[in-house]
Amino acid sequence: MDNLVSYWDSLVTFGKAAIFNPDYSVPMMAALLICEIILNVMIVHLVSYTEIDWVAYMQEVEGVINGTYDYQLLKGDTGPLVYPAGFVYIFMGLYYITSMGRNIRLAQYIYILFYTLTLLLVFNIYRRVSKLPPWALVFMCCVSYRIHSIYVLRLFNDPVAMILLYAAINFLLYDQWLLGCVFYSLGVSVKMNILLFAPGLLILLLQRHRLYKTLALLSVCAVIQISLGAPFLLENPVSYLLGAFNLGRQFLFKWTVNWRFLSEDIFSSRYFHICLLIGHISTLTLFYFISWIKLYNFSDLFKTSKEKEEPISANDMVRTLFVSNFIGMCFSRSLHYQFYVWYFHTLHYLVWLVDMPVIYRLLVLGTIEMCWNTYPSTNISSSSLHVCHAVILLGVILSEIKHARSKFSKSK
Repeated sequence: MDNLVSYWDSLVTFGKAAIFNPDYSVPMMAALLICEIILNVMIVHLVSYTEIDWVAYMQEVEGVINGTYDYQLLKGDTGPLVYPAGFVYIFMGLYYITSMGRNIRLAQYIYILFYTLTLLLVFNIYRRVSKLPPWALVFMCCVSYRIHSIYVLRLFNDPVAMILLYAAINFLLYDQWLLGCVFYSLGVSVKMNILLFAPGLLILLLQRHRLYKTLALLSVCAVIQISLGAPFLLENPVSYLLGAFNLGRQFLFKWTVNWRFLSEDIFSSRYFHICLLIGHISTLTLFYFISWIKLYNFSDLFKTSKEKEEPISANDMVRTLFVSNFIGMCFSRSLHYQFYVWYFHTLHYLVWLVDMPVIYRLLVLGTIEMCWNTYPSTNISSSSLHVCHAVILLGVILSEIKHARSKFSKSK
């Protein structure tokens, strides 16, 4: 009888830890992975696929297959090709695997694999930082209609770029900086939104490797971009650079999620875009002075000795990268529905950085989900999204100040 009671107590203790203790998150992660695979298969079979960009992707890469390397001549039903060369090669592979893009069901199953791989990579990041209670991971998985739609019902290219980004972060967490930079550059080669993580990555590179090795690693990133883009650069370099890396591309007002409450004239105004850029740079500068300059030691950047002995902690690394990306999202000229995946899996970490009751954290996450699920967007949904972004940003600023002070005082 005593053995039975002891066994029961151990089981209860383990159950509580698996639900509430961030250090025991693996059982919850394993259960959620299984549930997600089943859920995604059900979605594929029970919910109708909606064509948006998949056919256009296939048409664009078909042009390359047929021998066209001038980017201005590569087009699909939705317009010209506007993604870098890595996108072309990956979706060329999907073109062949899915019978020239016609086998949609097979493509959906491939995207189930993409979704599962994304969760594996993200879960490992959260396991390393040990920040969230395991029960909170449920709100990262099964409850988001929009994220499942982006993956298995719409087949956008954004998830592919994010897989490569999360793979890069995983390599960085294991102090594999060369592989991390390789995968980061591969992510950029699929879609430019990965550049939103660049300010944070630069801070981490300088802290871990000083200036000269940082330049070497950035050179690796550049070589990858040049190598992947070589066939197109040789054909028409201006066309490729302006097509694949057009930072000034004008977005359509009808698809905006975050600026619906503005007039279309203001939304399209270059002065408005400049204001957003100034806001973006100013906020990054603010974080540098209130947090990053105190967290990291940049006094010996020009030393030529090997990297610093003490690796960057998982929490410092992840918060720097996630905050860098989130700032970019807050000041984006436009957010389309598929862009939700750019920061969805980072929101839970950021919200748990903010010092507020759990119910308010869930309220912020739920409101953001509601905003992204509102189609077409409204003045209320767009405004609410900015309010939630402001709450997170302000909360993270206060958290960063506290964290930097704490770490600075311990180092004295």
